Formats: sequence, C-alpha cells, structure tokens
Amino acid sequence: MASRHADWTTTTLETLARKGLRGGAARRAVIEQLASQGCCLTAQEIFDELRASNRRVGIASVYRVLEILSSERLVQRIDLGSGVSRYEPVWPDGHHHHLVCDNCGQVDAFEDTGLERALHKVEAGSGYTVAAHDVVLHGTCGRCR
Repeated sequence: MASRHADWTTTTLETLARKGLRGGAARRAVIEQLASQGCCLTAQEIFDELRASNRRVGIASVYRVLEILSSERLVQRIDLGSGVSRYEPVWPDGHHHHLVCDNCGQVDAFEDTGLERALHKVEAGSGYTVAAHDVVLHGTCGRCR
C-alpha cells in the first residue's frame, strides 16, 4: 500500500508541475496527507491531521490545494449529505463507495464488483460517457443500532 501512496503522491506532484503549478510545502503536505488516508476526509480533518503531525499549514492553504486538486481531477470531492465536502485521491486502479451512519456520522468505504458492473451497464445503455461516480448509502451503523 505504501508504494501505491508514493506513486499517487509523485504522479500528482508531477502532473501539477507539468501544468506550471509551482509546488510548495503546504501543497506537498496536503497531497501526502491525502495519499495516506484510508477514506474521504473533510478539509478541516486534513488540517487537523497535519497540525497533529506538526506540519504548519494554514486552513486556507488546505482549501486552495483541494480546489486545485479537484479541478485537475486528482481528488474526488464527495458530498455525503452533511453539507460538508469530503475529499479523497482518484486512484488509477479503482475506487470505493461509502456507507454513512445518519446517527453518528461515521463513514465507511465499501467495494462491490457487482455494483460496478451494474453501473457500467447503465452507462452503456444511457448514451452517456460517465467520467466519475460515487454511491453513498445512508443508514445506521452497528454501534448506533
């Protein structure tokens, strides 16, 4: 997994450099934090994790980096229904979807090959070329049940 994270970090930094977007300590810190996460995080959570690891990055810088990465389709912005955007890397080898507890807000990732086949079938029959998708299932987690 560490190699996957390093590859995404390197590819992301190289992509931005090729587009003439200068790198800096804040950009690198946010990209490295995104690469190391297990699932989607809010800008505030990214900021908090960077501060906890003694990386001095301002919250405005976190938002700026996330906006650039989103516009370049290097991260996916995900709305889980709470009114706060979450972000996660766009991995070249696949993605996952999300389960959200409507009681406590817990977010868990899941993968389902049957669901992916069904979504591709919808794409093929719709006439659309789907650039991205995310499935969000809402309910109650085991702890809250």
